Amino acid sequence: MIEPLLALPAHLRERLVRALEAGHLAPPYREAAIRQLLGPGADCVAVAAVLAKLDGRGLRGPAVGFAIALTDRVLAGVPRPDLVWSGPEVPGLHARDTRRVYEELVAGAERSLWICAYTYYDGPKAFESLARRLDGTPHLQATLLLNIQRRRDDPSSSNELVRRFAERLWTRDWPGERHPDVFYDPRSLERDGPDGVLHAKAIVADDEVAFVTSANLTEAAFDRNIEVGVLARDRMLAASLSKHFRVLVERGLLLPLPPV
Repeated sequence: MIEPLLALPAHLRERLVRALEAGHLAPPYREAAIRQLLGPGADCVAVAAVLAKLDGRGLRGPAVGFAIALTDRVLAGVPRPDLVWSGPEVPGLHARDTRRVYEELVAGAERSLWICAYTYYDGPKAFESLARRLDGTPHLQATLLLNIQRRRDDPSSSNELVRRFAERLWTRDWPGERHPDVFYDPRSLERDGPDGVLHAKAIVADDEVAFVTSANLTEAAFDRNIEVGVLARDRMLAASLSKHFRVLVERGLLLPLPPV
């Protein structure tokens, strides 16, 4: 029942707890009073509804404040995933921003980065932050998993398609000096149509943080489309995801992009 209260950002939960325990926020819980306390960005309608239900069950302000604080302490050691969105901002909804999360993960990685994307657009922009991080962090190991698509009207051999993709990536689209390792799924290059494509979109930083998203490496996906993802600071989940990618590479299911 108190999920809308726990969904508030930590600083707003703390502000709510203090107001409830001190009696500054008391029944009847009016939306205007809650908005004055928490600010216009909070879902004050939902907070007011929950507090009214709890009050109807005999739970007064200090008891509610204690329950929120206690739940926070119990959950303190449990990784809580964040929803990450692209698209229009909606008042009252707190969500991480796709572009910001991507940039933070790339900028904060110290040891390893796995970045898997179905497609990218405008390579110099799409890869700018990653290239800058690689050039400035010699010990950082970055791996890109990218899809190479065969157009239906293209009779070229698979090797030729891979060669052209590599030439475009390294001569036109990659803005840095150091190159990441790049792998692709060869099934998408079959002449009779794709038997499978590399369609996953995910980032793993240092085997500690995993970001799984619907967004590709495009400006539209980062800033305009409605895209959604989950950011989890869960080492077991992150390590499991990077291990899966690594095994696909080790078993030859993903092949290395040749140098130009």
